[in-house]
Amino acid sequence: MVRRTQTLVVASVLALVLVVAGLWMPVPFVTLAPGPVTDTLGSVDGTSLITVDGRRTYPTAGKLELTTVEETPRLNLVTALRDWSDSGRAVVPSELIRPPGSSQEQIQQENAQAMLDSQDQATAAALAQLGIAPTGRSVAVAGVPTGSPATGKLMPGDVIVQVGGMAVANQEELRRQIGKVAPGHPVTVTYRRDGKTATATVTTRAATDDPARAMIGVTTTEKRTYPFTVRIRISDVGGPSAGLMFAMGIVDLLTPGALTGGKIIAGTGTITSAGEVGPIGGIQQKILGARASGASIFLVPAGNCGDARAIDSGGPRLVKVESLAGALKAVDALRTNPAAAVPSC
Repeated sequence: MVRRTQTLVVASVLALVLVVAGLWMPVPFVTLAPGPVTDTLGSVDGTSLITVDGRRTYPTAGKLELTTVEETPRLNLVTALRDWSDSGRAVVPSELIRPPGSSQEQIQQENAQAMLDSQDQATAAALAQLGIAPTGRSVAVAGVPTGSPATGKLMPGDVIVQVGGMAVANQEELRRQIGKVAPGHPVTVTYRRDGKTATATVTTRAATDDPARAMIGVTTTEKRTYPFTVRIRISDVGGPSAGLMFAMGIVDLLTPGALTGGKIIAGTGTITSAGEVGPIGGIQQKILGARASGASIFLVPAGNCGDARAIDSGGPRLVKVESLAGALKAVDALRTNPAAAVPSC
């Protein structure tokens, strides 16, 4: 009887230890929470987020806030359950955020590239909305991460002229020409540096989000030449979801009067150079972040309306947008009449 009791005690202790240890073991989930908001009409570290050189800008008022999502990647069972019970947070499988086989460096590179793309697309969309056409286009290397296939071959500032002998004038053409090569195979890149043209042979690798698509491992930015220069300065934010709010800020600065009417307007959404607004991830957390900042209006991509409606009705007003032109029209209507009927979620 004594031996049986001892065995039972030891087994119980071991089971308790295993349970406790299991609670603190890492789990393959990520928490999404409301992140900081940034006013595109404001400044970061004393420098205006959007600056325009060579063209008149106008004073404005209110705020046009881009919203973000914070990720907590290292969860254990305890923290996952805690965050799951918090209505302001979402616990999602890690693979939805970080595709299997991708490194942290690759993810950071692709997020940085997406942010650069969104800035270029936002500038193009805003100026097209104002009837200002580009005078030229080119693709420049913005960054070459350590360990990239292009390390030692391409440098930031290089203007890519051709890929595989075919001319490229924009990022779509660049991706299309690289995509003609199977991952792991070399491709010839012709570039211009310091006024001189040279070539480099780069062995491609597979993209993290599509193993069948080749990449040369650089971040690029599409340079559209205009009669003046628009610069967007922001750090610690990645991905393409700020595109709409960048475009709204540019339009506001280049047109008389305050686009917001003095209100705090927040929003999110990808944008194309044609002004089309696309859906993003983490919409509920972004709305909660906007609510905490005091925003009275939130611009929601039409494709996110279903998830946005799940947020309890505590404000801000959810305005559905499909394009930059539509967003501007809705904001203009609400500026003059807060009760105006505009597309909503």
